[in-house]
Amino acid sequence: MIGRVTFLKTSKFRTLKMSHDNAPTPLTSSTCSPLTGTIRVPGDKSISHRSLMFGTLAVGRSTVKGLLQSEDVLATADAMRAVGATITEQEDGSYTVDGIGLGSLLEPEHVIDFGNAGTGVRLTMGIFGSHNIAATFVGDASLSKRPMGRVLDPLRDMGTNVIARDGDRLPASIRGAETALPITYRVPMPSAQVKSAVLLAGLNAPGETTVIEPIPTRDHTEKMLKGFGADISVTRNENGERVIKLKGQPELKPQDIDVPGDPSSAGFPLVAALIVPGSDVTIENVLLNEHRTGLITTLIEMGGDIEITNRRETGGEEVGDLRVKASQLKGITVPADRAPSMIDEYPVLAVAAAFAEGDTFMPGLDELRVKESDRLAAVARGLEANGIPCVETEDTLTVTGGANNIGGGTVTTHLDHRIAMSFLVLGMAAHKPVTIDDGAVIATSFPTFTSLFAGMGASISANASEAA
Repeated sequence: MIGRVTFLKTSKFRTLKMSHDNAPTPLTSSTCSPLTGTIRVPGDKSISHRSLMFGTLAVGRSTVKGLLQSEDVLATADAMRAVGATITEQEDGSYTVDGIGLGSLLEPEHVIDFGNAGTGVRLTMGIFGSHNIAATFVGDASLSKRPMGRVLDPLRDMGTNVIARDGDRLPASIRGAETALPITYRVPMPSAQVKSAVLLAGLNAPGETTVIEPIPTRDHTEKMLKGFGADISVTRNENGERVIKLKGQPELKPQDIDVPGDPSSAGFPLVAALIVPGSDVTIENVLLNEHRTGLITTLIEMGGDIEITNRRETGGEEVGDLRVKASQLKGITVPADRAPSMIDEYPVLAVAAAFAEGDTFMPGLDELRVKESDRLAAVARGLEANGIPCVETEDTLTVTGGANNIGGGTVTTHLDHRIAMSFLVLGMAAHKPVTIDDGAVIATSFPTFTSLFAGMGASISANASEAA
């Protein structure tokens, strides 16, 4: 039995209306003058989520500067409040998290609504799944289509009871085991979310939880757990696979965290500056974690003029500044094994490829099928709508750059913020304006997107007829 849960109440903490509750807001992007300026993108979403979660599981007060104040992250804040954490925004824009410690989570009185936040819901399932509490998770139409079995299956192995919609999709209710079982789990697909969910569940399981990762993914969870005082080790086995061992039931210690700029968000001004003639933009304080820099590496291989300066370390993570100048790009083959380090950036890479000379071939993209939308199909349809030749297969995309008369199309975003932002970037260098059917979804991860680009000289209008 799952225990006491209800689908009738909603969170009392939400202060920002979720974008999936709003009427669609079409936006049109038009050819612009050179983009210039020095900017900062919002804080990294992955680190922002984890800062709130680990702060909740620590005993005492953590302080988080630079937190991404997007709908996704605010949903995680609500979820942590629902189990007893006190999370407060300060006058200087930082946040304090008064944690309650492992094993002390309260049972939520309300359904946990994660909106569009796949990272938030999957990692929170891991945390709740090893505590003896019941919780129900819901999300918007997009999140409700995304597979949760990849997280729920290992949680079942640890003793979590699950009731979920057909195909292990939301809505889903779980009750954690009275005493969770430590497991050894081989991640079946390159997914930092699955790896992290198992490790977070293992925090409250006695004994040692082991995760084997055949293909490395972003390692923020491992680094931050170590920073909060967990006993965690990362080695390689004889097959070259990453083996992560975590001893359960530590006492996590509160930390002060300064969240660096999100490299996925930085991808949009990065590509825009490369494809808009005459542009010269500096993006400050960008996270340079080796598992997150695939897009930068790829764009440099395509001929992009990108200079990384002021490299430094903060909170165990490398950060730096990117100076980007407009460049003549050339098509390349992107190695399939690079996909885990840039899986969220393929939509905007496809836009860069549209302005490159020749073909850009992108293999190993099957994970794009299960993102906020079927991103592979959404990108292909968006390119086609704007006169850009492309070939889509089950797990590849080939984009032929250099077509004349690009633009003029309307792109269906499918409630996917990265599709929305990528095609607005396309419009900045296209021959004709590009319209997206809904810009409201951008608030999921980059609430300041339009104002930041306007400050650099971009032309984005909420009135398609005026923009055209």
